[in-house]
Amino acid sequence: MTSSLLTPRGRSRAHATAGGTAVGSTAPTRILDWRHPQVTSLLQQIDTTADAGTAAALDRRTADLRRAHRVIAAAVRPVYSVQDERPVSEVLRRGRGSCSQRLAVLEAVARASGVATRVRGLLVDGTFWYPRFPRLRRIVPDQVLLAWPEFRLDVLSPTAHAADSWLTVSELFGSLDELSDGRGGGFTNAGTETLFEALSRTAIDWDGVTLCPADGAACDLSAYVLADLGHFDSRDELFARHGQTLCRAARVLAEPVLGRRRAAGT
Repeated sequence: MTSSLLTPRGRSRAHATAGGTAVGSTAPTRILDWRHPQVTSLLQQIDTTADAGTAAALDRRTADLRRAHRVIAAAVRPVYSVQDERPVSEVLRRGRGSCSQRLAVLEAVARASGVATRVRGLLVDGTFWYPRFPRLRRIVPDQVLLAWPEFRLDVLSPTAHAADSWLTVSELFGSLDELSDGRGGGFTNAGTETLFEALSRTAIDWDGVTLCPADGAACDLSAYVLADLGHFDSRDELFARHGQTLCRAARVLAEPVLGRRRAAGT
């Protein structure tokens, strides 16, 4: 069984409805502080080269984000940090971060290179994380707030916000159907691989739109989604509206231990 004792009080997440369309932005935020020297140093390692305006440039932007993902995966060690609002520069300084924090680093890189980002807020059933904490299930939060990034890679006028202009991070390395072909299996949420690494090799489908192979681990994770909170211009806005997964007291107590614990099956 999961626990609701450590989650923020006074939040009506369970019955929240998806909000309107978010236009996203390339602007720095408190979390996505891409003007910080720690982030600019990372950008030099990635060597982003995309220019706006041509199909070839759009392909380069996608290639830049894929390269950034690989660099971040190598540079930021995966841990179970519970501080979702930690600035990207601090994550890079520490050299370790949760899935949420590492995704934030990827967003910051995108914004710094001129690619607008936004996030989709998903409320995910805490049982999704049971394989990682088989002996600690009673303290796993009953619901986890997930900020799932999207990138606007085409060239739009200031008033155009077509739905198909956004590329979800789930499809950064190919369409969901391409990624679900079964070569590497789905995501089990066990072992050393985290969601951040897994999205480069398999489909991470929160909507149940992918035909997953009958054999092997599932790529359809829609059964774990308790609520779709809609899109937000930044993860800062999402967390300001809905809070973080754990209440402040729980984060203060848990972070010194989980913030250093390497993400792996137990």
